[in-house]
Amino acid sequence: MLLTEIDHVAIAVHDLEAAIEYYAEAFGAEVEHREIVESDGVEEALIKVADSYIQLITATRPDSPIAGALEKRGEGLHHIGYRVDDCAEALAAMVEAGARPLDEVPRPGSRGTTIAFIHPKGSFGTLIELVQE
Repeated sequence: MLLTEIDHVAIAVHDLEAAIEYYAEAFGAEVEHREIVESDGVEEALIKVADSYIQLITATRPDSPIAGALEKRGEGLHHIGYRVDDCAEALAAMVEAGARPLDEVPRPGSRGTTIAFIHPKGSFGTLIELVQE
């Protein structure tokens, strides 16, 4: 089994501050990690839930994939992050099984991780992020 656990559930939002405030008021949740990922044009706020995260993400520039997703589909579930021990091995296994990679090779992600994205086509309509800590 290449998947070790759910790393995060990503929720795209227009207003990151409002989303953070909502989670604080509704659940008493606190942001554990916050980061701007320039390469992807996003800002994220991670809320820890057990050993996983809720990742609230918003666009930092109009050409980012999140900006496009927000414009096309509005706010809501964006992708699921699966934690793996070896991102390259998991990516190769998914491609061999018929997945369409968005990242041909793993790349740096937030909080020092290594990541790769898989296109929803070929993954039953779900955008998947492989995350190696």
